[in-house]
This record gives sequence, C-alpha cells and structure tokens, in this order.
Amino acid sequence: MQKIKSLMTRQGLRSPQESVHDLSPIESFRIPSKEELRELREEPTDPQAQQEIINSIEEVYFSNDSFDIVKYELERLPPVLSLQELEEYRDKLKQQQAAVSKKVADLILEKQPAYVQELERVTSLQTGLQLAAVICTNGRRHLNIAKEGFTQTSLGLLANQRKRQLLIGLLKSLRTIKTLQRTDVRLSEMLEEEDYPGAIQLCLECQKAASTFKHYSCISELNSKLQDTLEQIEEQLDVALSKICKNFDISHYTKVQQAYRLLGKTQTAMDQLHMHFTQAIHNTVFQVVLGYVELCAGNTDTKFQKLQYKDLCTHITSDSYIPCLADLCKALWEVMLSYYRTMQWHENHDQDEAVAVSSDGSNVIGTEENSFDRSYVKKKLEHGLSRIWQDVQLKVKTYLLGTDLSNFKYDDFIFVLDVTSRLMQVGEEFCGSKSEVLQESIRKQSVNYFKTYHRTRLEELRMFLENETWELCPVKSSFSILQLHEFKFMEQSRSPSVSPSKQPASAISTTVTLFEQYCNGGNPFEIQADSKDDETEDVLASNGYESDEQEKSAYQEYDSDSDVPEELKRDYVDEQTGDAPVKSVSRETLRSRKRSDYNLNKVNAPILTNTTLNVIRLVGKYMQMMNILKPIAFDVIHFMSQLFDYYLYAVYTFFGRNDTPILSSSLPTSNREQHSARQFESTGLGLSSSRLRTTLNRIQESLIDLEVSADPTGTLTAAEERKEKVPSPHLSHLVVLTSGNSLYGLAERVVATESLVFLAEQFEFLQPHLDAVMPAAKKPFLQQFYSQTVSTASELRKPVYWIVAAKAIDYEQMLLLMANVKWDVKEIMSQHNIYVDALLKEFEEFNRRLNEVSKRVRIPLPVSNILWEHCIRLANRTLVEGYANVKKCSNEGRALMQLDFQQFLMKLEKLTDIRPIPDKEFVETYIKAYYLTENDMERWIKEHREYSTKQLTNLVNVCLGSHINKKARQKLLAAIDDIDRPKR
Repeated sequence: MQKIKSLMTRQGLRSPQESVHDLSPIESFRIPSKEELRELREEPTDPQAQQEIINSIEEVYFSNDSFDIVKYELERLPPVLSLQELEEYRDKLKQQQAAVSKKVADLILEKQPAYVQELERVTSLQTGLQLAAVICTNGRRHLNIAKEGFTQTSLGLLANQRKRQLLIGLLKSLRTIKTLQRTDVRLSEMLEEEDYPGAIQLCLECQKAASTFKHYSCISELNSKLQDTLEQIEEQLDVALSKICKNFDISHYTKVQQAYRLLGKTQTAMDQLHMHFTQAIHNTVFQVVLGYVELCAGNTDTKFQKLQYKDLCTHITSDSYIPCLADLCKALWEVMLSYYRTMQWHENHDQDEAVAVSSDGSNVIGTEENSFDRSYVKKKLEHGLSRIWQDVQLKVKTYLLGTDLSNFKYDDFIFVLDVTSRLMQVGEEFCGSKSEVLQESIRKQSVNYFKTYHRTRLEELRMFLENETWELCPVKSSFSILQLHEFKFMEQSRSPSVSPSKQPASAISTTVTLFEQYCNGGNPFEIQADSKDDETEDVLASNGYESDEQEKSAYQEYDSDSDVPEELKRDYVDEQTGDAPVKSVSRETLRSRKRSDYNLNKVNAPILTNTTLNVIRLVGKYMQMMNILKPIAFDVIHFMSQLFDYYLYAVYTFFGRNDTPILSSSLPTSNREQHSARQFESTGLGLSSSRLRTTLNRIQESLIDLEVSADPTGTLTAAEERKEKVPSPHLSHLVVLTSGNSLYGLAERVVATESLVFLAEQFEFLQPHLDAVMPAAKKPFLQQFYSQTVSTASELRKPVYWIVAAKAIDYEQMLLLMANVKWDVKEIMSQHNIYVDALLKEFEEFNRRLNEVSKRVRIPLPVSNILWEHCIRLANRTLVEGYANVKKCSNEGRALMQLDFQQFLMKLEKLTDIRPIPDKEFVETYIKAYYLTENDMERWIKEHREYSTKQLTNLVNVCLGSHINKKARQKLLAAIDDIDRPKR
C-alpha cells in the first residue's frame, strides 16, 4: 500500500489514464489491463475473501520502495524446481495481484469526483494569477511615472536636510572632543592651585562626556588618558592628606575631604589618614634624633641613617639629650595637635551637615549613606586616639631608656621628668590615657637615679653639718619656703590635696586644656626651657635686718613701752594659741616681760642656718620629683624623712648629749657631788621624753652607720644595709661649747635647736601636700613620721638647754656654802644666809650673759622660758639637796630655811617673768615636812616619791629627837627602804 501511495504522489494530479502510461515496465506488468479491470469489476467479488487474499501477502512486499520483487522471488525458488509447484505458486501470486489491482481500481474510482473538482479549482487559480500579473505590470508602470515626476525630487530634499542635521551634531561633538583634548592643561593648573575638588569634578565630567562619544576612535585613547589623570590626582591627593599630619590647615583639609567625597572614598581617606599619622610619628622622631646624632658626630657619615630608631637613640650624648627630648616632644605635639584639630573639624562639619539635613528632608538614600560615612569616620577617629598615643609613648619610651641618666645633674633630670610629665598630661587630655608605658619607664629611671642622688645628698648633708659653725643665716622676716626656687611648682597647684575629679564643676568648666590653649599657636614644651632661667630669689636680709632703721633700733634699751611688742604687752600669753585674757597690765609687769624674749626689737626673722636652708632646698627638689612622678612618692617621702631624721640626730648628737661633767671643772668633784648630779638626771629634769628617746634610737638603728670600717667577712646583706646608712656626724672644732662667757655655746645651741624647730614647722606646712600624693597603703608611714618624729623636734629643746642650765649656775658652790650654815639655831633669825645672795648673784650673772648672747642671736620666748625654768628647777633641787645634807636642825633652823627660800623667790621674781616659779612646792613641801608627826610623816613619805632616798632618810634622821623617837625612826626608814626597793 505504501508503494501505491508513493506512486500516486510521484504522478501528481493526473488522470488515471495518464498515470497508467507513466508506470515502469515492471509496474505496468503488475497493473491489469482495462479488460481485466472491467472483468474484475463485473465479476462478483466477495470483499471478505478479497481482504483475506490481501492479508495473505507477505509483509516484505510492503517494506519499502527499493524492494526488488523479482530478486526476492528468484531467491526463494527451491533448488529443485517443480513445474507444478511453480504454476501453483504463480497462480497464487496472480490472485494476490488481482486482489490488489481490484482494490486499487476501487479506490481510484471512489476518488474520481474529488479529483475533477480540485482540477477545476486549479484552473480558476491559474486564471486569477494571470490577471494579477497584468495589474502588477500596470502598477509598476504608473509608479515609475510618479517617481520620475515627484518623489525623487522631494526625497532628495529630505535626505539633504537629514544630512545637514547629522553634520551639525558631528560639529558639536567635534567641538566637545576638542575641549576634552585641552582638559589636561586645565587639570594641571588646578592641581598646582591645590583645587582638588574642582580638578576631580572636571575630570569626572570629562569621563562622563567621553563615555558619550566612545564610538569615536580618538575618544577611547582620551578616556584612558583621563583615567590615568584621575589616578594621578588621587596620588597627589594622598600626598596632600599626608601634609595634614604635621601642619593642619582648615581650608586645605576641607578641600581634601571634598575631593575624597567626590571620589566616593571617604572611608578610604580616613584609613589612609591614620596610616599617614603613624608614618608621620615614626619619620618625625627619627629625623629629630638623627639630626642631633649627626650634629654631635660632626661628620656627614650616612651610616646613622641606616640604623634602627632604637639603636639611634643610644648614640645621643648627655649634652644633647635634653634639647633633643624637648624637640622630640615639640614635634610629637604638632602631630597630636593636628589629629586633635582633625577631629574638631569633623565634629563641626557633622554638626553643620546635621543642621542642613534637618532643614532639607529630600534624598533620603544619600542622607543615609552620608550618615553611615560620618559614623564610620567618628569611630575611626576615636579608635585612632589610643593608637596614636600608644605609638607616641613607645617612641618616647625608647628614647628615655636609650641613655643612662644616673650621671645627670638634678636640674637636668627634673627637666626630663617635667617634660615627660607634661607629655603624660598631653596624653591624658588627648585620649584619657594614664600613660602606663611612660610612667613605668620613667619610674625605673627615677628610682635608680634618686637612690644614687639621695645617697650623695646625705653625704653632702653630713659634710655640711660637720663644717657648720651654727651661725645665723640672715633671712627676711617675711621669709617663706614658697619664695625659694625649688618650691615655685607649688604656686601652680595651690591646693594639691584636692584632685581634679573632686573640684567643683565650675572650676572644671573654666579649666583650659593644653589643646585648647595652644590650638592656634605655641607649644607647651617651649615653656619648659624658659622656666629654668627663672631662678631669682630675694629671701636674704642685709646684715640680718630688713632695713637700716631696723638695725639702728635693734639694740635700743627697753625704756619705753613703744619698744615692747604687742605680744609682750599682754599679761599672759598662751604659747599654743597666742591668745591673752582681757586684763589690765601693770607697767611693772611690762618691764618684767621685757626680759623674757631677748632682743625682741630685732626683726622676728626665722632662725636657721645655711645647712637648714640647704635641707629645705633638698626637700623642695624631692617634692618636685615626687610631684612630677607620683608613682615613686613613697620612696621620695621616705628619703625626705631621712633628711629630717639625720638633721635631728645631728643636733641631738652635737648639743643634746651630756658627755661632759655637769659640775664646774675648776673645783674638785666629790662622790657626793657626782651623786647629786646623777640625782638631778634621775628626776627627769630637762632630759628627753620617752618618745624622743624612741625616735633617736630608731634613727640610730636605721640610718646611722656606727661601724668604723666595713667588715670584709660580713655578709652581702649586711653590706647592703650599711650602704643605706650614713656615718654619725661630728661637731666642727670651730664650735666651742665649754666657754662660760658664751653660756657654753648657747648661741650655737639656739641656732641649731631653733633651726630644727623651724624645719619641723616647714614639714608640718608641707604635710597636706605630701598626704595628697602618698599612696593610701603607705599613709600610716607618713602619719607615724609626723606623730613620732616631726612633732618631737621642739622636745629637743629641753635636753639641749638643760646642759646650759646645769653649767651656767655654780650649784656646787651653793652646796658648799649651804654646808657651812648652822641650822640648829635656838632663836628665829631675821637675816637670810649668804648662800642666797650668792645664788641670786649667779642668776644675775646668768641674766647678763643671756643678754650678751641675745645680741648675737635672737632668743625666742620659749627658749628663754626653758632656760630659766631649767635653772630655777636645778637651783630648787640644789636647795633641797643642801637641806638634805644638814646633820642637825632645829625648828628655828627650819624657819631660817623658809626665810632663805622666800628671800630667794622675792629676788628671783624680779629677774624673770616665769609664773609660777618651777618646783616652788618641791622646796616648800620638803621644809614643812620637818614639822610632821610620826603618822603623818609615814603617809607623807609614801605620797612624795619625787624625793630621793637620801633626802627622805635625812629628813627622818634630822627629826629624830625633836618629835620622833628611835622606834618610829626605824619604822620610817623601813618604809623608805620599801619605796626604794623597786627602783633598785
């Protein structure tokens, strides 16, 4: 069937008759003739039988068109041919062929009407196409006529107009291209003028224009050139940004920031800026140090340029160390100031932008981007503060530790500390840092330096003390330690005990930081060099007086009340407060008061020596170092306390020890007299208090080296301990303490003791300043130093002046005179004994010599009071001792004792203004005890233990026979022995 269909397709729409003639010979052989067809049609056929025949045809016959039927059938023939079988097989094939032919003929006849109808339609279509061809031919002819007559001319005009428009656009493009070609010159001019925003704006506009004309071949080269120019602008912009690090300029920085904003690289600019600041710090310090190293080397050798910064710092000489440090800090200050002003610029700029945004709410997206950039810049700048300060610290630390400062002079070392302290102040204001790196490095240098320095100063102090003649150093009455150059720093901080954090808010608000102070010019490190020249002091007086008039009136007699100071016009003055009760004062009282403070007309200037002044200056230097470097405050205060300790110990060693006999060396000293002297000491007269003795023992153990030479076999620890100690000082041979005319060196003793008291007063004045810088854990040491050492300075007066009092009056002569008096008289005497006159003459002589000494040195009221008190006490004790030496005494003799004592008191009160008379009751009670009965005597002995055993025993023995019997005497002596036993 497929072959039949393909055959029909190849034949086209032809009639069956035509199609039959076109068949191949083989195919025509297969198709029956007309007669056969007619017969086939005429024959009655069974469709089912016909279909069975067709179905019996092998499938291979319907396989494809190229199937060769003849070859197939021939190949199927059996090897042995049988005619009958061949005929039967041939008949079968004929039947199959006839069935197929009949089927084909039926189908052809069935489709014949449709074929005819379609053929008619084809004929009609052919006629229509011929008509269309005629119409097209006519249309073309008419179009050709119209073209020649109208269209060609009009369209030519339109084409020319279009061409004109294109040429105008081309001309405009060419002019723009020409302008772009000349942009390089303008960009170069703008870069020279540092108009970076304008240059970038122009370059970006050119790039935008170039992208519009990128279809031109010349523009591609220009676009590449513009990109190179833009990169060059960025490089120059980076160089301009680096200049900000050393010299900030607002207009310059504003241009740079605008340029980076146009480029859209605000964050990149901030990263680059921090990198430049870091690089600027390194380059700055390296160039400063390199300049000084090459200057000191004195040649142009370039080997130093190849050294690392750390190694370069080791080549700085001692002479160039300080100026190099100052220049180093100045340069670093400029870098930090530039960073500070950069932050200030951004803060102001952000505020301006915030105001602009609030007034114009458009372009929300752009506003958010700007806000993000501002936030990034702010965080970056705040984070950069600590980084930059850390770099500064490390550079300065390397410089500080690169040189050994142990051999520096004090002023030079203080200058180093001052500069470093100022730098740490800058760091605290810069980023709130406590500068731990700088503090630790300078603390190491300071502790090592200060130990050596303090040891040297102690040795110098010993040398000064051993060469000190204890002459008065004349200073003005208005003298204050704040006038000394060493204490000038305290004027800058009037209230050191109040920390900045505890100051009132108003005070803080008015405080100007260094960055605010020097923002527009100047350098905080320039002041340091100038302050060293301000060392003028005006504390010394001429000849000890502040004017010639005062010197003339200094030695006037006490003839009028106008010469008497107001303090002495009072009837009574409290030594602690200086207050006086409101009370009438008699002229006699005034005259007696005049003798209390000798030479009061001389200006009441402080009593001090050159050594005292040197110690005060040392204290000022120590406080300078402590004020600058608070971490070593405890070490400094400890060393300051050693200065005071050594001075106190020296004064005690020179003037407070009773190394010579108390009694006069001109007369023989008996055992009884020596015992009397020891008895005076045992009563506690004038000797040091237990607190003073404890303090002196502590100083001797901790500070004084009592060994003559170092023990080579001693341990290393012992050697180190001795290294911290100072040998005990020795009094200069020029100071004479054995002359009675000078009251045994009273002038020197007054100058020494009162200078110590003045030194203690200065320490008391400095206590709040020391307490403010002392670490809390170490404050008990400071409190103990003041309570146990400084406060004992005035107590040293008693042992020092007691020696004078013990030698100024000839108590031994008085005892000898009293021994010659007959006390067992039988009648009451009206005339006192001559020993009273002798004793009073001794006091008058003492008063005269005291006046002579006061012409050399002003004797303060407390000193004169102590001297008189000591002398009177010793005189009264001597009286009791003389009365205790009596072998026999009557009631009239006791009355004579009272008469003598009352005469002594009456005359003595005219010589001194001390009231009440010291130890007056001590004498009177002893005299009156003679009249006591047995029972009263026993009770009296137990209650009055201030008397010696000898004195009590003598009292009992003298009373024996008068009103005490022998048995009572034994009982009383036993009671005395019981009292004396614990003492032994």
